[in-house]
Amino acid sequence: MPMSRAEKVERVAVIRGHLSAVEAVYLTEYRGLTVQDMQQVRRSLRDNDARMRVMKMSLTRRAAEELGYEDLSEQLQGPTALIFAEGDPLAAAKTVREQSRQHRSLVLKGGVLDGRFVGTEQVGEFAQLGSRSQLMAKVAGGLSGPINKAAGLLASFNRSAVGAFTQLLERKQAAESA
Repeated sequence: MPMSRAEKVERVAVIRGHLSAVEAVYLTEYRGLTVQDMQQVRRSLRDNDARMRVMKMSLTRRAAEELGYEDLSEQLQGPTALIFAEGDPLAAAKTVREQSRQHRSLVLKGGVLDGRFVGTEQVGEFAQLGSRSQLMAKVAGGLSGPINKAAGLLASFNRSAVGAFTQLLERKQAAESA
């Protein structure tokens, strides 16, 4: 049964809401996945705060174009499932990558990160990054080195200044007593 124009407009609005409500959306082709494989992929994604949805591509293209994701339209061909990263986009990217390695029929086609289309290679590189906490630890470690060095320099300046003032005071006292 064909959809009425009002139903299509409503569905496009819902899809647009899904696309704009998350930090990242990944596109995958799922041709050849069994129902059991699809359930396993969905379960794995759900465990990482991501949802896989299969939507009508013509309506999804329209929603993407309305949001300014023209590059996304090219990828919305054939049996495409959208994976919405509702939590950490990095965890979702890692899960998609891992699942596509387990299930060769699940092919990563690209995605949208922070409102920009990214290709398969960029999503793969993103998925190889450490977790958010690991990245934060690296940044903190990188910042602590220069801060510790500056603190050491300031402390040595204080020690040097105290030594210099002590010597001046001793010379003054020696000059006064002589």
